[in-house]
Amino acid sequence: MSEKKNPVKAAADKVVEKVQDAVDPGNEIPGAPGPVPPPVDEPTEPTGPLPPKPDQHGPETVSPTGQPTGAEQARMAQSGAYLTTAQGARLYDTDHSLKAGARGPVLLQDHHLREKITHFDHERIPERVVHARGAAAHGVFQAYGTAAPVSKAAFLAKGVETPVFVRFSTVLGSRGSADTVRDTRGFATKFYTEEGVFDLVGNNIPVFFIQDAIKFPDVIHAGKPHPDREIPQAQSAHDTFWDFVTLHTEATHHTLWNMSDRGIPRSYRMMEGFGVHTFRLVNAEGDSTLVKFHWKPKLGVHSLVWEEAQIAAGVDPDFHRRDLADAIEAGAFPQWELGIQTFPDTPEQNFAGIDLLDPTKIVPEEMAPVQPIGLLTLNANPSNYFAETEQVAFHLGHLVPGIDVTDDPLLQGRLFSYLDTQLTRLGGPNFGQLPINRTHAPVNDMLRDGMHQTAVHRGVAPYRPNSLDGGCPFLAGEDTGAFVEVPAEVAASVKERKAPASFDDHFSQPRLFWLSMTPTEREHIIAAYTFELGKCYEQAIKERALTVLANIDSELCAQVAAGLGLPAPAAGARVTDPAPSPALSQLGRAWPLDGRIVGIVADAHADLDGVRSVRQAVLDAGMVPLVIAPAGGTIGPDDDPVTVQRTFTTARSIEFDALLIAGAPAPGADGYGARDAKVDDGAAVAVGIDPRILLLVAEAFRHGKAIGAWAAGLEILEAAGIGSDVPGVVTADDAAAALDGLTDLLAHHRAWERFTPAV
Repeated sequence: MSEKKNPVKAAADKVVEKVQDAVDPGNEIPGAPGPVPPPVDEPTEPTGPLPPKPDQHGPETVSPTGQPTGAEQARMAQSGAYLTTAQGARLYDTDHSLKAGARGPVLLQDHHLREKITHFDHERIPERVVHARGAAAHGVFQAYGTAAPVSKAAFLAKGVETPVFVRFSTVLGSRGSADTVRDTRGFATKFYTEEGVFDLVGNNIPVFFIQDAIKFPDVIHAGKPHPDREIPQAQSAHDTFWDFVTLHTEATHHTLWNMSDRGIPRSYRMMEGFGVHTFRLVNAEGDSTLVKFHWKPKLGVHSLVWEEAQIAAGVDPDFHRRDLADAIEAGAFPQWELGIQTFPDTPEQNFAGIDLLDPTKIVPEEMAPVQPIGLLTLNANPSNYFAETEQVAFHLGHLVPGIDVTDDPLLQGRLFSYLDTQLTRLGGPNFGQLPINRTHAPVNDMLRDGMHQTAVHRGVAPYRPNSLDGGCPFLAGEDTGAFVEVPAEVAASVKERKAPASFDDHFSQPRLFWLSMTPTEREHIIAAYTFELGKCYEQAIKERALTVLANIDSELCAQVAAGLGLPAPAAGARVTDPAPSPALSQLGRAWPLDGRIVGIVADAHADLDGVRSVRQAVLDAGMVPLVIAPAGGTIGPDDDPVTVQRTFTTARSIEFDALLIAGAPAPGADGYGARDAKVDDGAAVAVGIDPRILLLVAEAFRHGKAIGAWAAGLEILEAAGIGSDVPGVVTADDAAAALDGLTDLLAHHRAWERFTPAV
């Protein structure tokens, strides 16, 4: 008997075919919200849910106990063409409550109303106290095998590929805060290894504010908004933060990193990651080694300038989140090498006089080179932010054989805190069964029941020893893959609340960082301290901060003091002169251009043949071209149009890494002050060029970005007062030459020569 054809399924199949046809490799510009363009009119033909976009996928389909199900990821998503209740009953209306007559009161029996509103009321879970603002992606980690001499971890063996989920975040702000605030960034990686989940939970700064986890509530309470007014949001430029870090001087090193360009990264893709703590690795022979973990971005380490960060916070508060998702959608997959610094596991646990258990200290890379052990590639965006990015739960205690912890007092406290946090945020002890958190290794844990239990356990004896379940589960030995803690010797001592004397040096490493900066980077640090302290109300806090800076460097202190209008105090501690570490500076090297964004300014009168050619060349180079024109739609002839991605109203310099100027557009139809406040009506008339383009170019120039122009675009440079002989500016006779010069400049991130340090 033939199967009756389902008309709804047939219609859904047609939509899927359209989706597949729409996945056009030539559609290079990321940012489309859905897998197919929507129609103008509301669709009326019933069809099932559309598949995700090609750049998206969800968690792997494993059971709550880690078993591969073989199910398609679509089985985890909504299905069917018709709106239903949570129990699957189809609904005929969702716009009107059930009432006693059209004008009567709402009836209590309206289950759909109560279910819909009740679920909505509970859609939010408590946000993280720290790292609430996050963005994430799926990827894969491929091991080089170079870690084998120091670790027996199976996922570090040569050629092994391990699925990963990586979440980036800011520390201080709420979920609704801006991406580009000055703050430390989280860099947390969940490895779904065959031996269980391993979480490497770190930051983009290798040191922390405190040496002992018992101080964590203090530093976060100090950094968070003031409790009486709940301001300022996502900022450290206020009294309580600076009150704490100037009284608690072990915070000085981390604070200096935060005031450097590291505090405002250009992109998550261009950000280092660090494990912060010293960990212990153990190899197949049982030998242990102390290590520090490093993530090195293939694109190099780059930052915003402060004005860019401020503009972005208002113009595009999702700047970093969008950049990560768009890069993956465009095929510019972000990559990092995982590396380790290794140190002998001696009873003293120090290296070259540096206490390896002090999380406020680094070991300069010149003293202990970072050895690459694997490559991380992020290649897919989440399909649902809440289910994946918001519900992912990291924990430093998620370890695998071959990786263990040390007695770092900050690390030890985090081992408690992370588990405790997940119990509150995710509603109980079964958060590991959420799809994004599920291990890909078999689970037989004897843990039962609890809130949100989704595994259906069998057997009658969730205890051991037992005979009723045949003795299962059995204990594993080290030879059968058991996680066995490294039998590190614990020194016999007395119970006391103290830190070792080696933790007392709070200034030599901040001075190392300062001496390792280039003059330009030092200027940015001076400006950051001056701005942040200038936002404080209490004079005493500013004066105390200057005494801390005096212990780092007299010139740093003097320059900040001048900006605050205060005298510069003398150093109270002995100022040493350690050898600089060039690895700490972000300047002076050339990097790949993958995913860089090039704005192309044009209008209908520009050299559109040149625009077409450079647009394709930018794509061929792995970058993203965005055409900026007076209005949306297209410019040029109907038979060969150039698609516009940004208008003079929507474009702002912060979005672009470089600008190519192909024309000198006249003021647009909306180019007057009442419509767009960026327009100076008098200027529009005076120069005959849309003032918003002059603003765009002036900002890009002020921020040290590469600018190229040809043909009529040269008029823009002249109108903006930018000479052709200025560093980072390329003028050419044709589009190809302008792009060639621009590409060479982009590899260095900015034209740093424009930032002239004080003499």
